[in-house]
Amino acid sequence: MATVGVIGLGYVGLPLAAAFAAEGCDVVAVDTDERRVAAIAAGTSYVEDISDEDLRAVAGRITASTSYDGLGAADAVLLCVPTPLTANREPDLGPLDACAAELAKVLRAGQLVVLESTTFPGTTRGRLAGALEASGLRAGEDFDLAYSPERVDPGRTDFTLRNTPKLVGAVNEQGAARAAELYALVCDDVRVLSGPEAAELAKLLENIFRSVNIALVNELAMLTDRMGIDVWEVIDAAATKPYGFMRFTPGPGMGGHCLPVDPFYLSWRAREFDMSAEFVELAGKINQQMPYHCVAKAQRVLNAHRRPVEGSRVAVIGVAYKPGVSDLRESPALKIIELLRALGAEVGYHDPHVPVVEELGLQSTGLKELAQGAELSIIVTAHPGVDHDELALLSEMVLDLRGVASPAENVVRL
Repeated sequence: MATVGVIGLGYVGLPLAAAFAAEGCDVVAVDTDERRVAAIAAGTSYVEDISDEDLRAVAGRITASTSYDGLGAADAVLLCVPTPLTANREPDLGPLDACAAELAKVLRAGQLVVLESTTFPGTTRGRLAGALEASGLRAGEDFDLAYSPERVDPGRTDFTLRNTPKLVGAVNEQGAARAAELYALVCDDVRVLSGPEAAELAKLLENIFRSVNIALVNELAMLTDRMGIDVWEVIDAAATKPYGFMRFTPGPGMGGHCLPVDPFYLSWRAREFDMSAEFVELAGKINQQMPYHCVAKAQRVLNAHRRPVEGSRVAVIGVAYKPGVSDLRESPALKIIELLRALGAEVGYHDPHVPVVEELGLQSTGLKELAQGAELSIIVTAHPGVDHDELALLSEMVLDLRGVASPAENVVRL
């Protein structure tokens, strides 16, 4: 059975490490965060998709460390490092560059290296290959190099690593065959593409498709707000068409690592080919504006009851970027809280998955206590298990940004 190296032990890397270990592989796991390494050694999972029991069941096959030294013994090394944006919304491949530089020091002939991190077309064959060739080995000749985009949806149970088709594109046929054989251990359906560029762009397209369609309904929500039309009624009506329409719903903005970030990777890359990815960039702009629109609507709700924002107590219900998880990355709730505070509101929050938001100096408060003490409750993230109809009964006013509360006199929907 293969020995698999995994670099980056977050929402992508840890489930991969556990999956390969469950199939009998020895896993050399590497992360720069000592807390993650210690948690794995203790059998304590920090990722919702992997329980403590799951991790402890395979603990004997996972060796976690902050050092790259053990990766020399791996048959394959999977790179699952962050690929964020800079403050100027441009790709930040610093973590990938640092990872590649360290891996080059221990890379040996015959290994397979696979990049899983989302990035723009050309990264694997160009940037990553060049960095790894500092080892003196040649990609596609001395070692195999491939790209296989992660398709993790944190908190989801119906589609998992096992039953979600896995895309693979490599710099040569041998690398593609080896990567397909490797992933077949943990994935039921592996699709081999012509090269890494096709796989890189396929991943971006998946998320850009969602970004553009979410932006469309978000823009429609802003328009219908001015027109006095119920956007939820419109969407429900359009969704009755049995063909040619796919339902998307508006909300306070997009969160997580993928949707708010990935489109900008393609628009940045497009500029290198003297093109402007106008749909992509416009969608990003619209979705970034949604927290501002939601706060403006909160102002109007308070104003209708002769309440100024300044000094009002506002309860934010749900701060994670999506239901059922604790992930705060790019969560629109954080922006909404910042904007409300800037207007002088006293903001508290309730989230059963997020006990503390350190960057804002806030702790989660019980739902009943928070709602009864607030002039306005805002549903930002609709976690399962939170009774939003009860929230409406407890609250003086509710602004429902997710369309989950039943109609009531004190409930206003986005």
